[in-house]
Amino acid sequence: MQILDRYIFLRVLLPFIYCVVGFVSVWLVFDLSENAPAFLENKAPLSLIFEFYLLRAPEIILMSIPSGLLLAVLYALTQMSRRNEIISMLCAGRSVVRVLLPLLVLGLLLTAVATALNYAAAPHAGAVKKEILTDLRKGADPDRKAVRGHLFRNREDRRFWYVARLNPGIERLYRVQIMQEGPDGSPRRNYYAEQASYDHATRTWRLDRGKVVDFNPRGDVSEQRYFEVLRVRNLSETPWRISSSVLDANFLSVPELREYLRNNDHFTAARLAPYRTQLAYRWALPWGCFVAVLIAGPLGIIYSRRGLMGSITLAILLFFFLILGSSLFLALGKGYRINATVAAWAPVLFFAAIGGVLIWMRSTNRELPNLLS
Repeated sequence: MQILDRYIFLRVLLPFIYCVVGFVSVWLVFDLSENAPAFLENKAPLSLIFEFYLLRAPEIILMSIPSGLLLAVLYALTQMSRRNEIISMLCAGRSVVRVLLPLLVLGLLLTAVATALNYAAAPHAGAVKKEILTDLRKGADPDRKAVRGHLFRNREDRRFWYVARLNPGIERLYRVQIMQEGPDGSPRRNYYAEQASYDHATRTWRLDRGKVVDFNPRGDVSEQRYFEVLRVRNLSETPWRISSSVLDANFLSVPELREYLRNNDHFTAARLAPYRTQLAYRWALPWGCFVAVLIAGPLGIIYSRRGLMGSITLAILLFFFLILGSSLFLALGKGYRINATVAAWAPVLFFAAIGGVLIWMRSTNRELPNLLS
């Protein structure tokens, strides 16, 4: 990296850090003012409050990075333009794209950081908020979180699970019935148990206090065996897989969304649409960082003070419409109105193209749009 590249990079990095810290601080003040009564009324310990905000930090940082980067690039480049530093660089033989190159690299680096946050930590943060606040207000009763009367079908292995009560948090099932079918759809073996638990290390189900019923080829009962404890190794299901069909797509990580779609591919396309859209959006959302540079870069380079406010206003408006468009397309994708990939990527690609056009116009010395002219 050349000296001039480092100079531009550092001129943007410091205000970017200030912006992100500022956004997080403002969010913390507002969130504390909203949730402080719940913390005080339920006498929440400081350790729980600290854990609450620590676990939610990835979600807030993820939301702050694109906006902070947009404002930091606008601030740094407009300041450099007012001091004629940008004109000096261009007169020295550097193109607009070459001047913006370190900022584009910074945008790609922050896109990678945002992708890492959006892979698992940020989605889980929303679930953490809901769970901790509900526990404070209603008490940490595991039975309250249980899924009742849950039916799960494993089409590949021709197996049905009926669970009277399932708590995903502790991975324990109560009053379980497992029905194994043959290739022709006839019953082959049923398991009944008062309680079931799963050992991830050995991939073994433990069934407590129940019976096994075997059927002959005609579908009649051939044998019944009662047991106190029975360990079964040939079942491919896990507690998460069984309960995943009732989980919220907004709170699932990339691996969990993939597993959900793989395990429930027999669902209708409309039912799977929220999960497919969220999976595509997990990869598309972080690219807002790069789009922020594409928009703010050319609009931050100002040759006259007269167009300063117009360019800044246009950049902020474009980024606002990017966020608005992403929310709208996301809702359409979840509602099975448009394709999931289109819903996730169309706004990002559209505004990236606008950013590319703005860079081309600035590089060829064409007049950029000015809202205040």
